[in-house]
Amino acid sequence: MKKLFFLIISVVFIISCTSDPRYTVEGELEGIDEGKVYLQKRRSDQFIKIDSASIEGGTFQINGGSVDYPDAYYLNVEGKGGYLVFFLENTKLNVNGHADSLFNAVVEGSFTQDEYDEYNNGLDPLYERNITLFNEIRNARQQGDTLKLPELEAERNLLFEEITEYNLVYVRSHPASYVAPHVLNSETYDISVEEIESFVELLDPKLLGTEIIIDLKDRIEKLKKVAIGKMAPDFTLNDTLGNPVSLSDVVGPELLLVDFWAAWCDPCRQENPNVVAVYNEFHDKGFDVLGVSLDRDKDDWLKAIEEDSLVWTQVSDLQYWQNKAAQLYAVTAIPANFLLDSEGKIIATNVRGPELRRTVAEKLGE
Repeated sequence: MKKLFFLIISVVFIISCTSDPRYTVEGELEGIDEGKVYLQKRRSDQFIKIDSASIEGGTFQINGGSVDYPDAYYLNVEGKGGYLVFFLENTKLNVNGHADSLFNAVVEGSFTQDEYDEYNNGLDPLYERNITLFNEIRNARQQGDTLKLPELEAERNLLFEEITEYNLVYVRSHPASYVAPHVLNSETYDISVEEIESFVELLDPKLLGTEIIIDLKDRIEKLKKVAIGKMAPDFTLNDTLGNPVSLSDVVGPELLLVDFWAAWCDPCRQENPNVVAVYNEFHDKGFDVLGVSLDRDKDDWLKAIEEDSLVWTQVSDLQYWQNKAAQLYAVTAIPANFLLDSEGKIIATNVRGPELRRTVAEKLGE
């Protein structure tokens, strides 16, 4: 009888252990018969492999461990470009798509993924308009259409504001969704640190322990140190010749734009002609620029400087997103910039396109 009792207890224990919440990701992919698929998590600028599975006959199954909460993960096929972003949680998920366009795959079985799909469905029309405007702006630049270009840029700036409003409305209306922290994080580039804090306070307490919100709180403290009205923190990086240059060495003109960019960043390269135009117009009146590159390859960096006619001082430590100055200034998206007065006080941030010229002209009394 005693042996039977212990046997029952053992069976109950085994069942309870094996019934812990776990995730399963099953997939059926066109365009591939055999290969390997990887489940990854993104931290900073790196993808960390979490799990993997073999593809056999176009199908795969990842029987992994468990996650503490629904979060964004990445799925990619070995040897293929691109990846699928989806929300993984402790349930069975089904992925259906093509190996060559995995980003378009359909994911079913996750409540949080359904929320993410709903969010993207509302965002897609705005992104499609952005692509159209991007192409029209590029054509106007190539054709030298100086009349149409400002109109298109102004329209695109209004679209960016519309996208920001859509995202913030989503956070307000979905404060308990695990999608909300990711949406909020995408907008911390365009809203003030006070607004970021207010949105964090709106979130359900269960979200405050997520990695993305913990990191965001840390970023908030950094952003407070580089907010408008603060003195710009000093930093030292090498110029193109390998000579150390400190921010304090170049502060002094009426206005100094600290411009974070990179050769690999298409939006940065598109903005560079605008910065060049403002520099050419106002340099003799007290405007200067310090370029801070987030490049990794020096040759690419130097080539972009020459191609884009960036004649001002350029510095970099060639450490990509781990760039020391970018870390100090909480820069997580580029192009990004900070406009300083003659004493090194931050008086504007992230002014681009026509807004950059208007701000510089206004500050210089033009």
